[in-house]
Amino acid sequence: MRHNVVVSKTAVRAPAIEPMLDDLRALVEVESPSRDLDALRTSAETLASIMHRLLGAPPAIVESPGGPHVHWKGGSNAKVLIVGHHDTVFPKGALAMRPFTVSDGRATGPGVFDMKAGIVQALHGVAALSDRSAVEVLITADEEVGSAHSRDLIVERARHCGAVLVLEPSADGGALKTGRKGTGTFEVRVHGRASHAGLEPEKGVNSLVEAATQVLRIATFGDPDRGTTVTPTVASAGTADNVVPALTTVFVDVRVEHADERERVDRAMAGLVSTHPGARVEILGGFNRPPMPMSASETLFPVAVLAAESVGIDGLRGVAVGGGSDGNFTAAAGVPTLDGLGAVGGGAHAEHEWVDVMAMPSRALLIEAIVRQLSSR
Repeated sequence: MRHNVVVSKTAVRAPAIEPMLDDLRALVEVESPSRDLDALRTSAETLASIMHRLLGAPPAIVESPGGPHVHWKGGSNAKVLIVGHHDTVFPKGALAMRPFTVSDGRATGPGVFDMKAGIVQALHGVAALSDRSAVEVLITADEEVGSAHSRDLIVERARHCGAVLVLEPSADGGALKTGRKGTGTFEVRVHGRASHAGLEPEKGVNSLVEAATQVLRIATFGDPDRGTTVTPTVASAGTADNVVPALTTVFVDVRVEHADERERVDRAMAGLVSTHPGARVEILGGFNRPPMPMSASETLFPVAVLAAESVGIDGLRGVAVGGGSDGNFTAAAGVPTLDGLGAVGGGAHAEHEWVDVMAMPSRALLIEAIVRQLSSR
């Protein structure tokens, strides 16, 4: 299918754009919401077919309770692990509302930016290697819901390979992600006692009033000077407007740059106690991803800069960001990790997400050049 895209001159050595867009269309048009095991299986099979065609050998489909992961090995002694995910945040039916489209140099559609374009770029980049024996590609099925059923496999393969490239979308302007905050979600359940709000409110214990007190306390747990944010985000309470609420639930998003801050916030959340007689505070959840410090990428980012220059990408930048990824796990395992090697674009997790189509060939070449340099060490 022709897409009427003009590729920049810097991408002369790059893979052809039309086959990349055809593969991107194939992936986007197979919806793959997290936890939908049937949809994820179809997505994994589509991805495996593309891998087989481009890389010359079939990948393994690794079964898990979170959905099938797709794992391709170029050889038994790989030096580089490329990590991505094929699940998306969008429910079934999103494609009908926002079909895959390429127009004015932009590709749109559910999951196009996070991260199906990044997967396509990486596969075409690896396909461009004359020797693929030094690389593995692992595309998981549950990143968007915490990677509970893939993190052990990711860390195992990362330690085996010794270097990790993560296909999460780039930061603004194509910048790589050289640091990430650790992330956590806490659920605060405040238990009270229901009663009639008009006839006998004094016989109830108002969980909502207790929760309001707790939220004000929780809001003080952040430390902006150390990059720690603690943000109450979603709350629900009560069953009817004439009933003293017996249960209130508050979700709290936490982001930390430093491991000691993770411990401090953990202690602070665990230390919450009720202030109203008869109320009880219960804390669930916690931290899911440890921080990815800037030091995790300090050996790989200079390699990426040189690789970028070799393929005509000048001024490659690295930035630290607040969101987490599977790179947090590999960095915490002590494996050099570089993130943000996916698509250039914007609108992750939003209906307006988009990909800069003209950047796709050069980003594929960037992957190829980084892997080539690392494999020669």
